[in-house]
Amino acid sequence: MSVALIREYWAYHHWANRRLFEVVAALGEEAAGRDVGKQFSEPGLRATLVHIYGADWFWLETWRGHPPSIVRGDPTYGLDIRTLGELRKKWDGLEAEQRRFLADLADGDLWRPLEGKTPEGRTYNRPLSMLLLHVPTHAAHHRSELATMLTMVSGSPPDTGVNSYYREKSEKGDRQ
Repeated sequence: MSVALIREYWAYHHWANRRLFEVVAALGEEAAGRDVGKQFSEPGLRATLVHIYGADWFWLETWRGHPPSIVRGDPTYGLDIRTLGELRKKWDGLEAEQRRFLADLADGDLWRPLEGKTPEGRTYNRPLSMLLLHVPTHAAHHRSELATMLTMVSGSPPDTGVNSYYREKSEKGDRQ
């Protein structure tokens, strides 16, 4: 595993999140805020996007040594985000901070242990690299839920698979 691979995975993560966000935004605030079903981790489109953002924010703060206090079961991490416009502004800033954090990493940092406490007070010790992989993987689960919700609300959403990410990159002339 390398920092270059981690950065690329995060670039894909940002692309996939943004791609689904844009579809939700095109539906408007009313549709984004509507409950789609209790069978999902979050009941609606905006709530699911806020949850993905919240997890990204929580882990970045944790890696910086400032783990936020959260209450288990609070899907929004205590964040009071009420509109897609507000969320997009915060998310754009967070993505920039995430890219700066990733840019400062060296390969030697990847296996550095990260210690912390769960909201229940249990301690954990994980390699930073595994947590750097956890966040985009966590989001993939919720992007799948978003895709299902979008199918229910408006029709099939765009593909957010990694191959589609690379196809779009190559169409734009980015050969990385």
